[in-house]
Amino acid sequence: MAKNSPSSTIAPDTAWLARGRHLGPEAERDVRRNLIALKAAKVIDDFLDLDPVEAARSTDMFPRDASADPGPSARRLFEARWRVAGDVTVRAHLTTYEPTSRRADSEGEVDWVLAAEAERPWESRWLSPATVFWPDSDQVAWDHDGPAGVRLRAANHLPKDDGELRRLLRECSRQSWFVHVVVHEAMTPDTLGRRPVTAFLPPSLKHRVVEHRATPEQALIADFAMKRELGVGLPRGGAVVLPSTPQVPGYDAERFTVRDVFLDGTEPTELLCRITEYASLPRPLPTDAEAALTRLREGWHLLTPQEELVHARAMVTRYAKALRAMTESSDLYREAAESALAALAEATGNNSPPAAPTPAAVDQENAPRKSAFTKRLPLFRGLNR
Repeated sequence: MAKNSPSSTIAPDTAWLARGRHLGPEAERDVRRNLIALKAAKVIDDFLDLDPVEAARSTDMFPRDASADPGPSARRLFEARWRVAGDVTVRAHLTTYEPTSRRADSEGEVDWVLAAEAERPWESRWLSPATVFWPDSDQVAWDHDGPAGVRLRAANHLPKDDGELRRLLRECSRQSWFVHVVVHEAMTPDTLGRRPVTAFLPPSLKHRVVEHRATPEQALIADFAMKRELGVGLPRGGAVVLPSTPQVPGYDAERFTVRDVFLDGTEPTELLCRITEYASLPRPLPTDAEAALTRLREGWHLLTPQEELVHARAMVTRYAKALRAMTESSDLYREAAESALAALAEATGNNSPPAAPTPAAVDQENAPRKSAFTKRLPLFRGLNR
């Protein structure tokens, strides 16, 4: 997978992007089973399960954008299409990869990148693309943030060690695609208070937010480390939405700090509003996120019948233009050869120069190149009528 670095492209408001890590064996089996079940239940319209190499070979003889190639570490490619809000089509693309780094006990782990795009600006109440591909079950550990190792659907306690804490903050701000929020426990919560506050978020936002918890005794060390690394403080019994690096335009530490969060099982309305507001800010796409979005748009395979017809007609036009260009090239070659022979005859005084190549000879020379185009044209006859 590509290294995470910012680009100048702002993430479109129609897109939903995420990157994580699945722990444990048979990640692709988990995806496959979930897609089959959702299609049977008519939650999604259709899906494809593709080998990345075969998928690349199945593209047209005219190359697409080079960034549509998922790269040599890609293991499997899945596409799914469904509708939200009645008639808004969503197309989504999940690619699994060999992990960029392995721990001693990481056998079977895979990294994954998910890109989804709707026909209109994304709404947080829509079905989460994450649970289209991954089972929404705590028994399947698909929801780890790869760089930081923390989970989406859990309250992750901050490390006790100052060095580890600062390393975690750097990784969350510089490498993660997710929104990170730190909540300080004013006192040790009961069972209801240990429930992640992210559980109250709407479906499509829930799987874009990672929650961290600072224990009561970590108030000072967490506040100091966050001010040192990120320039934001953590109020006692409160919470803060962490900035990213580089910082998202429009971020203000005071604006995204909540002074009081009651961890008693009730909905923390103010904090949820700040998370939602931050997630809606325009942000630059990481380079690998931009590539994932390009793969979704340029390397899409799951076409509807109408889209296949439009695609076939476009191919007819492209083949016709290519044939016309080759024919013109053949004519220019013949004319150039005749001119060169005439000049040679004039220079040598030879009144009977060698004959220029005939059109038939030129055509025969170009036949191998033409055949790649002409043999496919009968398949498309009548499409432009």
